[in-house]
This record gives sequence, structure tokens and C-alpha cells, in this order.
Amino acid sequence: MSEIIEHIECLIIGSGPAGYTAAIYAARADMKPIMYAGMQPGGQLTITTDVENYPGYPDGIMGPEMMELFRKQAERFGTDVRYGMITSVDFNGKAPFKVIADESKELLADTIIIATGASAKWLGIPSEEKLNGRGVSACAVCDGFFFKGKEVAIVGAGDTACEEASYLAKICSKVYMIVRRNEFRASKAMQHRVLNTHNIEVLFNTETDEILGEEKVSGARFKNHVTGEMTTVDLSGFFVAIGHHPNTDIFKGFLEMDETGYLKTTPGTSKTNIEGVFACGDAQDKVYRQAVTAAGSGCIAALDAERYLAAKADY
Repeated sequence: MSEIIEHIECLIIGSGPAGYTAAIYAARADMKPIMYAGMQPGGQLTITTDVENYPGYPDGIMGPEMMELFRKQAERFGTDVRYGMITSVDFNGKAPFKVIADESKELLADTIIIATGASAKWLGIPSEEKLNGRGVSACAVCDGFFFKGKEVAIVGAGDTACEEASYLAKICSKVYMIVRRNEFRASKAMQHRVLNTHNIEVLFNTETDEILGEEKVSGARFKNHVTGEMTTVDLSGFFVAIGHHPNTDIFKGFLEMDETGYLKTTPGTSKTNIEGVFACGDAQDKVYRQAVTAAGSGCIAALDAERYLAAKADY
């Protein structure tokens, strides 16, 4: 049973670069945003070490520190940041929309900005979690630079894995590509690119048995599940590219999504199929998934929400 009804002009669900940027713009537009930051305030950047590709930080910055600065800036302009979860929504009918926070508190929101992000899929082995951020990464574009001239491995068989393997091959001395089956899932064009790159070695029918290292990645042990043969390889970096899962489950049945759960928005905007509900960041971007693009889309969502409210007021 819900506790209290609170009426909110702009509700932001989720934090991270998209959510915090939306909050900054919404607060400066006097929309009095309230943000529910979720179980992992700051999103995936809170489990990222060095961020060196975000403009304005010439010496780089640690992911958690960067998100702390984003939060402080959002709060400076008046954003009410709450450390809780939106546990259900009701987008039937027009605004204000009813949502439930922390399973019991009822909220009514005139506009909603969704910035719930996406979570990387992992292999599920203990050493992967232990060495995450210390040589283990789910983003080659983000972290590949740190392994320039070194040997790395990447797990995956789809287009994204092939694209990231090709990217790593340009800066690393050797890339081992670990494919569980005896074939790729990627398009033929991407397969040809990988197979014709001299410093990519593809290990088919292979699974990761263990990632090696104490303080940082030093290698990995792989198992060929056809022959049973175990192989140990010296490595400096280990990348996982087996996909992401958008954190959008609570919106199913209300918002249009693609087959994997990414929210669909009108091209060039943050508008969803429900008027007054906007989406930004990795919850709706399965292509780029970068901090800077997420921040840009958060700005777009706040501007779209502001214009929506202004149009309603004029009407």
C-alpha cells in the first residue's frame, strides 16, 4: 500500500552522465527536478577507473570522482537527489503519471526523464569481478588506450565484439578473440575484417576458465570445450563484449522497445511513444554507449521536457 502522494514537475529516474546532465538543465530551467538515483548512483562509471576520453579533463579523472562532481553540480542548481528506486510506473492515460518509489511511496510526475542506463553482461566468474577495473573491462573504446602495445583478449562473437577486436588490434600488439562456438554470430563483413587482421587470433570452441592476476590482469586460462585442452596466455587486458542489458524492465507494456529492451525514441529527440516521457543515455542508445554521448542526450531530454511543459502551459 502506498504511503504519500507527492506531486513532481520533473522526475528523473536514474543517474549517471545522462541523468545528472538532465538534472542540471532541468534545475536551471526551474523545473524543480527530483532524481531517484537507483541502486548504483552514478551508473557504470562508478565501477570505471580512469576516464580519459571525456572533454575537460586533460589529465583524466576517476569514474567515481567524475560522477561525484556531476552530482554536486546537479545539486548546486537545486536538484533533489534521492538514493532510492522507482519500482513501478503507470503510463496509462495522460500526465501526471503515477509511479511508486521504493515499493511504497506514491509519486505523481508531470514529466519523466528515464536515464536508467544499461548493464554489461558478464561471464560470471569470480576473477572477473575481482579484477574489474584492473585490467577487466566491458568497453574497449573506453579502456583500450591503457593497453597500447600490449597483448589482450576479448570475449564475444557478435558485431560489437568484432568491432571492438578490430579497434584493439590497431593499438595492441596482439588480440586473442575468444568465441564459445565454432562460428561467429557477427555479419560476414565484420567476420572478414577480423579474420584478415594479422594480429587478431581467434580461438573458436573456447571458454574462459579463469582470469589470472592478483592486483591486475596478468593472463587468462582458456578451455577448448571440444578437445578439453587448457591453454594459458599472458595478457595485460581482458575485455568482455557479450552484450548489454538495458535497465528498462519496469517500463515494459508502456514504452516502445526494440527486441532487446532498448527504449525507442523519435529520431533526433528524446521523446518516447508516451507524451511527457523522455528517454536518454544507454537506456535508449545501444550503438555508442559513451559518457559524453549519454550526457548530450541528457541535455536533449531536459530541453524536450521543458518545451513540453511550456507548450502545455501555453495551451
